[in-house]
Amino acid sequence: MEYKNLDKAEAYSALLKDEKKDIKTLLTAERVKKSEVKLGGGLKYNWAAMPVDGKIIKDYQKLADEMELVEKYKAILSGEVMNTGEKRLVLHHLTRGNVLGKEVWADGEEKGAFYKEQDEKIKAFSASVRNGSIKGSTGKKFQTVCQIGIGGSDLGPRALYLALKGWAKGANVKTLNAEFISNVDPDDASDVISRLNLETTLFILVSKSGTTQETLTNRDLVLDVLKKAPIPGFDASKHMVAVTSKTSPLAKDSSMLASFFIDDYIGGRYSSTSAVGGVVLSLAFGYSTFEKLLKGAHEEDVKALNPSVKKNGALMDAMNGFYMRNVLGYPSTAILPYSQALSRFPAHLQQLDMESNGKHVNRNGEPIDYVTGPVIFGEPGTNGQHSFYQLLHQGTDIIPLQFIGFKDNQRGMDIETAGSTSQKKLNANLSAQIVAFALGKNDENPNKEFGGNRPSSLIYGDKLTPQALGALLAHFENKVMFQGFLWNINSFDQEGVQLGKVLAKKVLNGCEGDEVLKAFADLLI
Repeated sequence: MEYKNLDKAEAYSALLKDEKKDIKTLLTAERVKKSEVKLGGGLKYNWAAMPVDGKIIKDYQKLADEMELVEKYKAILSGEVMNTGEKRLVLHHLTRGNVLGKEVWADGEEKGAFYKEQDEKIKAFSASVRNGSIKGSTGKKFQTVCQIGIGGSDLGPRALYLALKGWAKGANVKTLNAEFISNVDPDDASDVISRLNLETTLFILVSKSGTTQETLTNRDLVLDVLKKAPIPGFDASKHMVAVTSKTSPLAKDSSMLASFFIDDYIGGRYSSTSAVGGVVLSLAFGYSTFEKLLKGAHEEDVKALNPSVKKNGALMDAMNGFYMRNVLGYPSTAILPYSQALSRFPAHLQQLDMESNGKHVNRNGEPIDYVTGPVIFGEPGTNGQHSFYQLLHQGTDIIPLQFIGFKDNQRGMDIETAGSTSQKKLNANLSAQIVAFALGKNDENPNKEFGGNRPSSLIYGDKLTPQALGALLAHFENKVMFQGFLWNINSFDQEGVQLGKVLAKKVLNGCEGDEVLKAFADLLI
């Protein structure tokens, strides 16, 4: 395969020359029906309100073929070293199933079998906790699980847990409550701990390296509280498990009730379908729920193999996003889920996208001369409509939008008022916003004029189930992957987070003669 920079691609030059399209002219009822593709988990991706026509999509296909996007995806699945910065394989797809059916070996073991082994451990352990075979140190059943982690050890698992709470309630699934501690700000841990019954809480410590400063600090804070708890017979070691690598210090820590393993081939932001997400979700909802999520993710991974842009939702989404960024020059993208269950999903996608594709050098470490990943932000609808939609509709910047919606709610509770249910009102707002952004409104009063031509796409389905959630997660992971291939960057390292960590340690060591660093540190410490 050839790894070349985007600006060397002939099809990219063609796209830059294509006539820019007016959404108002393109958008028809027939286009809405035809401009979509099936995703996994019963979802669909609709691009009718994007400023692209048949000619542009043909050039998408030429560019995808020229840059060998699907072939590079197959290289990941085959176990090639695709994380060039750290010289590592990229195996998060393998945590939810073997897409190509080929064995992938590393570290003297078949990695698919290794991930399955961890899943079996999670299945057995979560069942024992949920049925009461494993209890807390004072003989009481666990009622709450609390994950201690940061970044990918927090954002994805937290977003998925919140996304499934309502579904579990509606499906009468027995649940354990889950809490999350992430920020090294002691107020975060203190607030969470204040809500816990320590006798019935199981803590999940997540750190692949076993050395993450924020996570270990929060662990020590929690352990201090546990050891000082005035509870007769209380034993902190019976209330904490670890998710870590086999080689980390935590793997051999005798103070842990159990350990579950991940490896260096699973990046933090891609780790929700590994033990990082699997332990907390299986404890909270049962392993069968996590298994359904894996199934949906695997379905979407299989669909991402299709070389046709119009039949591969992740690829089409990636091409549309690339077109917004590199051809039309829009620097941001808003993620707008019309589902309260997805309240933290935009935050997870922020890390997924911006940590993966916020790069200024190519796979070989050479500077590139074109823009890469967009700024990602978002909030659930309809809350966002009463917050930042003003700028989205009438601001001077055009910001592409990614809507997510479902026909039915999760919990099954609703009422009809003023002739419609709450769910219908929610989806009426979603439908209206897509059209309002696309077509706008003329008015003699300039304050009431809407320019329109604000591009958007829509991912939708019947209900947010575990399978649909898994497919949604994998869709965005694969979209980000394809865009990284387009930009010829390494989407799987995150060196940008390291400098601040190094300087923070320097501050804690007295600044080591760095006068500027000390000047700022003196303001706060």
